[in-house]
Amino acid sequence: MDERLLQIRDYQGNGFQPLIYFGGWRVAILRSREDTRADGIAMMERHTETDEVFVLTRGKGVLLIGGNGAQVEAVLPESLEAGKIYNVRCNVWHAILLSREASVLIVENGDTGIANSEYLQLTAQQRDMIRALKDREAPA
Repeated sequence: MDERLLQIRDYQGNGFQPLIYFGGWRVAILRSREDTRADGIAMMERHTETDEVFVLTRGKGVLLIGGNGAQVEAVLPESLEAGKIYNVRCNVWHAILLSREASVLIVENGDTGIANSEYLQLTAQQRDMIRALKDREAPA
């Protein structure tokens, strides 16, 4: 197919891979990697200039929401349902827990990165809470 008419993209690797850019936004795929598994999540992030949309396409996933204060508040788990759209609002601390076979579609501003995001280490208690979700919600 002529790319001027239709772009087709796929990603089967692990981790985060942007696939389509247009105007000010990008579409990416996130597949399971060490820092999306219960034992590997050590921090949360927030984006200061964009919302971030997540759509689970395969496997199991849990969005971990930490509030929008200066520090991560209580970590609130939100189990993802395939095909539903989850919009994490600008400045909200978040991380994602994924099963090994999981794949998530992500839509956000095309320039989202270190320059307009913040990162915060989780406490030992917060990490223990995330590890406890491993068997219940998104087995690794």
